[in-house]
Amino acid sequence: YVIYATFIVTTLVQERGFSEAVAGRFWMWVGLVSIFSGPLFGTLSDRLGRKPALMMVFLLHTLAYLIIALRLPDAFAYLSIFLWGIGVWSIPSIMAAAVGDYLGADRAAAAFGTVTLFFGVGQITGPGLAGLLADYSGSFGWSFAMAAGMTMLGVIMSSGLRRPEPAAQQR
Repeated sequence: YVIYATFIVTTLVQERGFSEAVAGRFWMWVGLVSIFSGPLFGTLSDRLGRKPALMMVFLLHTLAYLIIALRLPDAFAYLSIFLWGIGVWSIPSIMAAAVGDYLGADRAAAAFGTVTLFFGVGQITGPGLAGLLADYSGSFGWSFAMAAGMTMLGVIMSSGLRRPEPAAQQR
């Protein structure tokens, strides 16, 4: 998600010809829509399960990235912003709940620390790789395509999640 957060405004201005004011308003809409992200997907996660909630968020982000990577007409940029914003803050809350489900309360904190470490590695390496791809190709299109590939991998990997053992939830 950090590739999008880092480079979407630059992409809209430099590659799509949006004014800085319009691109800034896009970012304002992201902020507004993202307010609902955690509560919406936290509720869906509690009702439908961690697996479908994670799959939905990763799929929303895959679509958001592809819309920008494929250089669809400018009107689709609004859809991309909405799809990304509505899911952006949901993964940490779903993962915190999932760690508790799978490992129980006594081991959840340490496990969530490990999850956060890997999340941080992705936050550091993702934009760097995206910048290198953009330098090499002359566009951020391949960077967003890479992000779409990674979130699609997230959809696939999430589809393999099993229901947690009831005993793990009581530990």
